[in-house]
This record gives sequence, structure tokens and C-alpha cells, in this order.
Amino acid sequence: MSARFYADMALVPGTTVQLPPATARHVQVLRLQPGDALSLFNGRGDGQPGSEGEFEATVARMGRSEVEVIIGAYTPTAREAGRAIHLAVAMPANERMDWLVEKAAELGAASIQPLMSERSVLRIKGERADKKISHWRGVAIAACEQCGRSRVPLIHDVANLADWLKGSGDAAPDGSRLLLSLREGSRPLAQAVPGNGALTFLSGPEGGLSPAEEAAAIARGFSPVTLGPRVLRAETAPLACLSLLTLGAAA
Repeated sequence: MSARFYADMALVPGTTVQLPPATARHVQVLRLQPGDALSLFNGRGDGQPGSEGEFEATVARMGRSEVEVIIGAYTPTAREAGRAIHLAVAMPANERMDWLVEKAAELGAASIQPLMSERSVLRIKGERADKKISHWRGVAIAACEQCGRSRVPLIHDVANLADWLKGSGDAAPDGSRLLLSLREGSRPLAQAVPGNGALTFLSGPEGGLSPAEEAAAIARGFSPVTLGPRVLRAETAPLACLSLLTLGAAA
């Protein structure tokens, strides 16, 4: 199997193109040489060739910092989940958010919304937040290169939970917004998920969302659900939801 790379550019069979700098650096790190085969995808998810598939390519020239390739045949793929799953997560601390983004991309998340809540340990804004988002987007791209996905999940800018809830809108199909919760009366996930359609999961940080935050989410149409009697870590719970809902649909 040839090495697989994300290239944020138009890909047209029969053309010779210069790879974007980030992709070129990756190719150079692997020490590919002219004549070597590779695979490219652009991850746009826009229905155009490359959005849900990949292109064969051949290295044409290796420069000091540039890599030119000849674009070959396009092959459509079907590796996305049967429904779009959007994660809205109060960011766990340290490297756990990196791990969450990586595994969420592998498991098929359509998008990830990083949030800051009342109990969040990780609080970032301004230039630091911009750097984190850029880093997490790179983590998601690398995960997609490895696992075979051709659509890169969207990583939104960091937002405050209260502001995000206010902007989440009121019109949403029943059951399409789910709140991971330990509150009494929460329904089991399997009973709460509708038969099809996109879903948004909201989950808290270490220590969970506060009662006021849960109440605000429920007021905006989020239904509380549970994954069972065990208390999962902040980075584990949303991934458990993804595993239950995407792996079977993608099989």
C-alpha cells in the first residue's frame, strides 16, 4: 500500500502539481523519491472528486522544499459513517484533548466543537487558542491519513459553552441533540437515538457540567442520556458514543 497524504488543493487526473508545503514536508520526511507512488485526498466533503475518495499519484520531482507529483486515477471510497456525528466537548486538560481529537477523527466524527465551561481546567483564548486549533486540525488530518478517511472533520474555534448554547438555535429534530449526563432520569443512549439523521453530542470536562449548564443545555433542546453506571473520563465518554454509533454504521 502506498503512503497516503492529505493535500488541501484541487486534484485533477493527468496534471502535474506542486504539493502544499505541509504535505511536501511529510513526503520529504518519508524520503520518497521520483517515481515513487503515493495516494492523495483533499478531504473537502463537497461532493467533488477527491472529497470522498483518493487519487493515485507519482512523485515527479523532489526539490529542497518543493515536491511535484503527477496526479493519476481517482478512486471513490465509502468510509464515512452512515450519519453525521458532531461532538461539542468541554476540553479536557493536558494532552487528553489531542488524544480525543485523534480518536474522534479515526472513529468518524463529522466535527468537533471545543468548549470552555464553568469547571474547565483548560482555558485558552486569543493567539494561544488559534495555535491549539491549528494543532488539533493537524492531528485530525494525520489521523485521517492513517485510518483511510477522505473527509477531515471540521475543528471549530474554541467557544464558551454559554455563548455556544445561545447561538445553537431553536429548530432541531427531536432527539438530534444529546447531553451526556449523570443526572437521574437520563435515558440510555440506545433508547434516545433516533433511527437516522445527524446528531450533536454535548459532554462536559473533568467534573462534568454544572447543574446550571445542564439546565441551559436542556432548555436549548438537548436530551440527557447516559452510557451506563460507570463514570467515564471526559475524553472517553464522547468517544464511547462515537464507537457505538459509527463503527456499526460504517461496517
